[in-house]
Amino acid sequence: MKYEKNSDADSTPLGAGGLTIGILGVGEGRSTMSAALQSKKLHLKIICDRNEKLCKQRCKEFDFNSYTTNYEDLLNDAEIDIIAIYTPDHLHADHIKQALLHGKHVVCTKPFIDDLSRAKELLELQEQTGKKVFVGQSSRFFEPYKRQRKDFEAGEIGELITIESHYNADHRWFLEKKWALEDSFKWLYGGLSHPVDFIRWYLPNIEEVMGYGMISANGKAAGLKNEDTMHFIFKATDGRIARVSGTYTSPTQPTKRDSGMSCVLRSTQGASQADYHELRYSITDKTGEEKIIHWGDSTLKYYFRFEGQSHHAGEYQNYLEYFADSIEQGFTAYPNMQEGIGTVALLQAMDKSLKTGAPVKIADILKQYNLEPLSH
Repeated sequence: MKYEKNSDADSTPLGAGGLTIGILGVGEGRSTMSAALQSKKLHLKIICDRNEKLCKQRCKEFDFNSYTTNYEDLLNDAEIDIIAIYTPDHLHADHIKQALLHGKHVVCTKPFIDDLSRAKELLELQEQTGKKVFVGQSSRFFEPYKRQRKDFEAGEIGELITIESHYNADHRWFLEKKWALEDSFKWLYGGLSHPVDFIRWYLPNIEEVMGYGMISANGKAAGLKNEDTMHFIFKATDGRIARVSGTYTSPTQPTKRDSGMSCVLRSTQGASQADYHELRYSITDKTGEEKIIHWGDSTLKYYFRFEGQSHHAGEYQNYLEYFADSIEQGFTAYPNMQEGIGTVALLQAMDKSLKTGAPVKIADILKQYNLEPLSH
């Protein structure tokens, strides 16, 4: 373990104000480093990863000089207000528990936890400590989706009728990675969780899901163990329905025709569509006016700060600042722990439906773990 303290933290003009944050896991946490260092609402004090080589790489990349390979250093640092967790899914529950026990607010990347048997313990611990837990569901914080939500809440398209969302990506290059061919790797959790979150954002009270999936010819040839092509239908308690689709090992259309990930809202007086990675948003509002909005290069550079579009630090900065505001102003930041657990239960219900070929009720999944229906 190596631990270097920043000898002159105040000399850095960016990331030097507001709440103090420590980052656990600097693979995906790379975007969080960029976000915290460029934010005036956060001060990044230290990063942590068991891989010291990666820590040194990140410090060099960001001209930052405070890292440790020991999580205890973050937990025991009284100056740290927030711990941001970007570790493998199976470690989330333990890392969240430790952070709460040490009086820290928590940001945790999605999926929140991979074992719902730990959910009740974490819910009770959060209530006991009074600390906030926020799930980093980053896509909600991308510019077109922010605008779509703003217009919806302003009543620009009327009352919601249905939602359609998809995430289609040509990830055939994943098939060359050994870990992607293991039984534990599922595109349901790694990819489809993004459009599923859009469904829960607008229809939080999903009660039942039905879906079909298959392994494509490309997936079979590579030795893929789980579905890479899936379609699902959701039903909410009020009877409204929604659908989600995902394909991951086939070519995609030109982006001028179709985006890799889209969310379409169809309502009583209008409709809207937000697209990703494209900074594109379209709406037919309640007056009948049709608009298509494109954001320019400055916004593109804010969201995508590294090579290509493999990282999206702007979304992380948006949600970290939103979470910081929730701590200082006393409101609930969503997705919170309850919503994060509810989304995991929904994904598990989807997984069960793929296996059984039958509809699955979310309440039945929650009941297995002695959990009540969770929504907001």
